[in-house]
Amino acid sequence: MITRAYTVAFQGIEARLVEVQCAVTPGLPAFAIVGLPDKAVSEARDRVRTALSSMAIALPSKRITINLSPADLPKEGSHFDLPIALALLAALDIVPRDSIEGTIALGELSLDGSLIPVLGALPAAMAAAEENRGLLCPKACGAEAAWVGNTQVIGAASLADVVRHYLGQNPIAPSEPGVVTATHHARDLRDVKGQERAKRALEIAAAGRHHLIFVGTPGSGKSMLAARIPGILPPLRPSEALETSMIHSLSGLLDEGGISRARPFREPHHTASMAAIVGGGRGAKPGEISLAHNGVLFMDEFPEFPRAVLETLRQPIETGEVIVARANAHVRYPCKFMLVAAANPCKCGYLTDPARACARVPQCGEDYMGRISGPLMDRFDLRVDVPPVAFTDLDLPASGDTSKDVAGRVAMARQRQNERYADFPDVSENSDAEGDLLEQVATPDKEGKTLLIQAAERFGLSARGYHRVLRVARTIADLDGDDHVSRTHIAEAISFRLNDAVQSP
Repeated sequence: MITRAYTVAFQGIEARLVEVQCAVTPGLPAFAIVGLPDKAVSEARDRVRTALSSMAIALPSKRITINLSPADLPKEGSHFDLPIALALLAALDIVPRDSIEGTIALGELSLDGSLIPVLGALPAAMAAAEENRGLLCPKACGAEAAWVGNTQVIGAASLADVVRHYLGQNPIAPSEPGVVTATHHARDLRDVKGQERAKRALEIAAAGRHHLIFVGTPGSGKSMLAARIPGILPPLRPSEALETSMIHSLSGLLDEGGISRARPFREPHHTASMAAIVGGGRGAKPGEISLAHNGVLFMDEFPEFPRAVLETLRQPIETGEVIVARANAHVRYPCKFMLVAAANPCKCGYLTDPARACARVPQCGEDYMGRISGPLMDRFDLRVDVPPVAFTDLDLPASGDTSKDVAGRVAMARQRQNERYADFPDVSENSDAEGDLLEQVATPDKEGKTLLIQAAERFGLSARGYHRVLRVARTIADLDGDDHVSRTHIAEAISFRLNDAVQSP
């Protein structure tokens, strides 16, 4: 008789149900695993055999066949150890067959039978809830998986504990969700001396999830400003936290099963590869843009990134998702992030300082900023020149709004947007609005419309640039608490769009 256990195979953040079939038949002793397993899955037979041996369970001298169905779906990862062991234990009449068929299992087996944590417990729990099944996983993964709430999660320390649980000898209590990670932002926006215009741009970008680029001389405070973004962003909503945590679960970034309400802040180095930024590599894992989902992707020294890497950002910025297509994988990851870039105006960094600029001015600046293509630069809603701070200003006491003050205004603006787009599931911030919806919520008054048309004609705004000005103006109006977009809001949005210091050639 064929026994069955169930587990999942991961395709992006989607967990697809896999049926693990086990047949013990007469014949020469053998242990075969079929169904497109990778090397880690194929090696499971040795781990399972040794783990069972440590429990004084000997395999029969027969032919054991494990089939992973559907057979045309690639199976990757060591989490198949536990369901294979369960199917085999059921075939040996050691555990009840009907009990394991109502459970999705995942976990890696140690040679002594203990269960080792694996990646992807949270997406697996989501799949278990959709299938109306329970989830069996290593004890260290239980707190993470229990956040789903719609399914019972059993976290076991060893295979022996699993057997005793199914036999009713020592039932395992369901796992409880991990502790929500506390958010503490030590960096305050008030620490930044001067740079009031850059602070204003930062507030607008945070309020509407607009893409932002800082350009300025070395030491002017670009990175310092960007590092204070987490302190002004509102916490993740429950649905956003769960979706973001699913991606982090696949990457092993969840700490002891705790889900953080803080928005991700990713800052990859400019030597990062395309696979590291966009996603890919072995198993088509998520990249930095997906790990920054619902948060911020900060790219310092922006022109120093390889040109091919920068150009791959163009489509994800527009669509909010990325499809990693490889010869053996074709997966989709969400990547709705706020891009914040920082760059020097030229290679030496002192293009605007006559006393320190090189002899190739202005050609050096055009060549350096030319590494950022026009279509990519067109996707930045806010372009800000960050001038050097005077030495005399550094000795002045801290002034201006604190991060807490700015965060309060940002939260109110986001709340207005959430209420406005409550009936549109794919739209949460002003940066998502487009088409008729954008025209409906961001159409300016007569004077504002005239100003926008004049600016578009004079400065040659693209259609994308035109609509991005409308989105930024809508966010500025939300920060001011206005229901309608006026000429003042349009003027400020245009001023951030047409900064001469960051125009691409």
